[in-house]
Amino acid sequence: MIFSVTTMGTASAMPISDRNPSAQMLNANGRLFLIDCGEGTQKQMRKCHFSFVKVEAIFISHIHGDHLFGLFGLLNSMAMYGRSAALDIYGPQALGGVLNFYKSYFGTEDAFDINFHPLTSRSLEQVHTSKCLTVSAFPLHHKIDCYGFRFDETVTGRHALENPSYKAKSYAYCSDTAPFDELPSYVKGVTCMYHEATYMNEMEEKAAARFHSTAAQAARCALQAGAGRLIVGHYSSRISDVGALLAECREIFPGTEAASDCDVFEF
Repeated sequence: MIFSVTTMGTASAMPISDRNPSAQMLNANGRLFLIDCGEGTQKQMRKCHFSFVKVEAIFISHIHGDHLFGLFGLLNSMAMYGRSAALDIYGPQALGGVLNFYKSYFGTEDAFDINFHPLTSRSLEQVHTSKCLTVSAFPLHHKIDCYGFRFDETVTGRHALENPSYKAKSYAYCSDTAPFDELPSYVKGVTCMYHEATYMNEMEEKAAARFHSTAAQAARCALQAGAGRLIVGHYSSRISDVGALLAECREIFPGTEAASDCDVFEF
């Protein structure tokens, strides 16, 4: 069974020449789930060979532009490619107004329905069920309403019979957040987790002021959660040496990998 994540954008608020803003694609046995949609996401999807019409659902963590500004272009391209299947979009309540604006001015002739599901959970809560996985949302600690997502693979009866030793995979996406006590419990035991590491450890005060995390804080969360692997990204434009940031993570959690744009992580 396929279970992989492609990190199509690893920058934070300011895009730079080799890093796009946040966007990831989860491939669960051929079903595609887009996580965040920063500026340029549709171009990254083309580069990574993802179909615009096969995305089953989109999950937006919060409505800061570096996680959202690519959504209008992607929805418009989906329509131009002839998408007809309804599209589920999950995000904070404020995203509803953004989508209504799009539909009023640009989506009047689209042949597919957009089903918006506002997130209001104050703890881990299941929000989406697919043939191959279930998705849960949980609150993060940021300047505005912000959510992380946990994806748990569903093993069908047939597959379980064919491979009784197979262990279901899981992935957690922890977007913009300062550390908080409950987060490790929300992502406990996942096969792999993504956690923002916007700053180096020496910039901890700046991270706290902006409700972000350092490399060490991301690594400690993974360690406390008992995660199998940790992927870090959402680097500040001030980070020129990602290798140094990775080293800070690995001092605490050796199983850390630093994402680059268009990296593919298979679980």
